[in-house]
Order: sequence, then C-alpha cells, then structure tokens
Amino acid sequence: MGFIKLSAASTLNLHMRIHNKLFLALFIFSLVLVTTLVSLVQWSIGKGMVDYVNTREMEALQPLVIELSQVYRSQGSWQTMVDQHARLKNMLSTHLAGSDFAPPGGGPNRLARAENRVRSSALNGSRPDANQAPSFRRPPREQSAYGTRDRRLPPPRREGRLLAAGESRPYGNRPAPGRPEFRPPPPGRDGFRPPHEEGGFPPLPPHHKPGAAKPEYRVSYALLDRDKKYVVGDYPQNREYVYMDIPQEEETIGFLAVSKRNELTKGYELDFLEQQQHYLWFIAVLVMLLVILVTLPLARHLVQPIRQLTSGMHKLTQGDYRQSLDLKRRDEFGMLSRDFNELATTLEQNESARKRWLANISHELRTPVAILRGELEAMIDGIRTLSQEGIESANQEVMHLQRLIEDLHQLTSADIGGMTYRKQKLDLTRLLVNEQMKYQGYLADVGLDFKLAVPVQAVWIHADKTRFCQLLDNLVNNCIKYASSGSQVRITLERNQEKACLYIEDDGPGVDDKHLAHLFEHLYRTDDSRNSQTGGTGLGLSICSHIVAAHQGEICANHSTLGGLKVTISLPII
Repeated sequence: MGFIKLSAASTLNLHMRIHNKLFLALFIFSLVLVTTLVSLVQWSIGKGMVDYVNTREMEALQPLVIELSQVYRSQGSWQTMVDQHARLKNMLSTHLAGSDFAPPGGGPNRLARAENRVRSSALNGSRPDANQAPSFRRPPREQSAYGTRDRRLPPPRREGRLLAAGESRPYGNRPAPGRPEFRPPPPGRDGFRPPHEEGGFPPLPPHHKPGAAKPEYRVSYALLDRDKKYVVGDYPQNREYVYMDIPQEEETIGFLAVSKRNELTKGYELDFLEQQQHYLWFIAVLVMLLVILVTLPLARHLVQPIRQLTSGMHKLTQGDYRQSLDLKRRDEFGMLSRDFNELATTLEQNESARKRWLANISHELRTPVAILRGELEAMIDGIRTLSQEGIESANQEVMHLQRLIEDLHQLTSADIGGMTYRKQKLDLTRLLVNEQMKYQGYLADVGLDFKLAVPVQAVWIHADKTRFCQLLDNLVNNCIKYASSGSQVRITLERNQEKACLYIEDDGPGVDDKHLAHLFEHLYRTDDSRNSQTGGTGLGLSICSHIVAAHQGEICANHSTLGGLKVTISLPII
C-alpha cells in the first residue's frame, strides 16, 4: 500500500506542470507567511492588553498603598495588620469599588447592591428572594424576661485568642457548655488563604470540569514587610507578582504584592481581543484571496516564455532551424530568447555550410577524376596516342587531386584539433626580412613586384615558426593566383599598442563586398566558373584562418588602398 501511495505521488509530481508547481509554491509560502504574521500579531496584542490591564490595576491600587502607609505610621509597625484578612479585604473592596478590578463576592459595593435590591422589592410590594442579602435596616426589638433588647446579631469573627487567667468572655460570645475556648477561623471564610505551616499556601480552587466555561482568574493580594516577609493576604508561591513599594518618609516600609495576570478571562478587554482575532483572520482570508488572484496571472506570465522556448527547442531537435522567438521582454527570459534566436541562426548557417561543403568536396573530387578518366579512356580507345604529353597531363590531374586530398586532411585535422604547434618566442620583424628574398623570387616569376615595410625595433610574438611560414606562403600564393593582372604585392608590419598588425595587399581586381565575409570559408570561391587550374582548391584561406586562431589572433579581409584585396592579421605581442 505504501508503494502504491508513493508511486501515485511520484506520478502526480511528474505530470504536474510547472505552472501549477509555481502557483502552489507561491500560495503555500504566502499561507505560511500570513498565518505566522496573524499569530504574531494576536500574541502581541494579547500580551500588550494584559500588560495594560496590569498597569491599570497598579494605578487603581495607589490609594490603598497610601492608606497602608498611614496605618503603619499610626502604629509604627505592621502588628495591627498581622492575619487581618478581613480588614485587608475590606480595604481592597473600598478602593477598588466601581472599577474593573473589584474583588468578586464581597465588600461594601456588594452589600450596597443587595440593600438596594431589598428596598426595591419592598417598594414594589413583593417579598425578597431567599437568595437575596438581608436588609440593612435595624431589626425589630423583642421582649424577654430581662426586658426589651435587640435581636441577637451574628457573633463577631473570633480571632482565635486564648483567654487570660481570670478573664471572662463577653456576653453573647461565650461558648456553649462543653465547647473549647479556642476556635480558629475556618480557612477561606474571608476570601484569603493564610500560608501553610511549611511556608507554602493551600492550592487554588479546582478548575471547572472539562467543557465548562473558562474560570475567572483570581488575583492574589498580600501585604509584605520591608524584608518581603508575609504579613497578611493571599500569597501563593506558584504565581508571579508585582511588588508595589509602600513609602514612608523616603524609605520603603513594606510591599503590596499583586499577582500578574497572564491572560484575560473577562471584561471588555477580552471582548476586544476576541474581536481583533476575528478581524485578523478575516483579513488573512482576504489576503489569501488576493494572493490567489495575483499568483495565478503571475505564474502564467512566468511560464509562458518557458512554453515558447520548449516548443522552439522541440522544433530545433526535429531539424527545423528557422525559428525565431519574439518575447518582447527585458528580463532574463528576453536574453534567453535572443540567445535562442542566435543558436537557431548558427545552426541554420552550419547546416547550410555543411551542405555546401559536401557539394564542393564532391565537385572538387569529381573534376580531376573525370579529367583523368577521360584522358586515359581516350588513350585506351586510340583517340589519343600514348605520348609523353598525355602522360604529363594525366600526372598533373593526379597531383592536383593529391594536393586537394592533403589540404582536406590538413583542414580536417585543424577542425578536430589535430594540427600540432610548437610555439616559442619569435621575432616577427626578423622572420619577414629573412623570407623577403624567397617571396621576391616567387612574385618576379609572374611579373609582380614585392615590397616589405617593417619597424626598426623587434616585434616579439609567441608562435610556431613553421606554421607561421605556412600562413605567409598561403597568402602570397593567393596573391599570385588572383592578382596576376596587377603589378605589386606589399607586406606591412606595424605595432599597435599590444597587438602586432600584419597587412598583405595587392593591386589586383579585388573582391566584391558580398564576398569579403565568406573568403575564409571552406571551398568558397568568388567565381563559380573558375576551375582548379585557375582558382586552386579553395582551402588555403580556410587553413590560414585556423592557424591565426590557434595563435589567439584575428584575420579579416578588406579593400586595399592599392585597389585590390587587403588581408589583416592581428596577433598578441609578448
């Protein structure tokens, strides 16, 4: 089953288009980002609101701090406040009455509200509810054997003090017969939890059952002395507190410990937080809808040129090189489309050159073979007599065929990197001077003058002397073949910054502009009517181009000021 699931996921991944992948990637990233931002904003707002509520509570307790300072001033110590939980609670209820921090379930504020409810019921003629607080009017007097007296009120809170020897309990507070004199107050009766004997405090009331509403957070208040020792109040150790200084004449006489709220459980602040959370998630949903509306066109915009490139590349693999992409973009896709167009153009040119190369090779090989075969058949058939002249003519065709084969082999070796070069430091000025006599003899035989112009100082290059002489021989032979109707050939050497420039010029018929860029191609001829006797093999300039490229140089053809052709060679100087 796991293998089937993995195979299905792999198949889905393979068949999912890049448009869908890009959209999903952008959508998932935006979803994670928006969710993280909303969570952080909610946490920040909640924490800020809790800190704000704690700060407001500290401000509301400032009057209580002043009253506690006055209590300490009147007695000179905290002795009167020790274990006076009811007193501290009444003080808290008094100062926090009417605020959002009033302690629940007690205090004058609650008693006043109960009395108002009873009075309202009496005015309406209805009986008070049994759950309502009793009226604060004086109860009726009743007759007894001792005369008229008040109805007994609830006994005051016992402080749990043992009577001294000879001391009697006040009337109305005497225990029943058989009861002990000491009776400690029940824990939690006044809303505070005194500390345990071990120094701890009783646990907080248990939370509600699961599924019930969130319990209200109960704030702990405690009075501590200047050494932060417990005096009175609710002071559990498992809470974090804020200690408010109680000043007295520029010194701290105690602290009012108030437990920090870590979260809000009621009040308009909690409603505000819940409302903000709803707004934030609503905004998050709107943002994700906008992300969908933006990412779909964006993914389509990014993928569209890729689709065009894919279609164009598929056609190139099928041999259709006449492809052109016009994306009209200025980004990386625009650059890629221009490179694609250059690649298609180059492939088309190479294909055309390959076909022309094969046609020229077959033509160049067929011509001497046909001539040689015709002469041999004429001599065999008796049309031509077997003579020395016929044998020399056949031998010339064989020699021409041999030169063509050697040039083809040399050019093929250059294309595949088979031509070897033994480069060394070479003085180009001295080399031309040494070759001057040889070229003068070659050119004088065809009626051409040779002129050489070189600088006085040496021009050093890194080159193979044998290959460089082959380069010069091919260029001079090219002048002899095509500039025989002229009168001179001139070779000039110049030093141009970091380049050595060599110019070979003649005053022959020259070449049209349309042929200048193709002179160094394989088997290219400016006149298709020329045969091998007048035009050579058509491979000499191609070999020259390979030799110059192997020396990290450049070669080009232009019109000469003499009226013929000018070949320029640039080589780096060492």
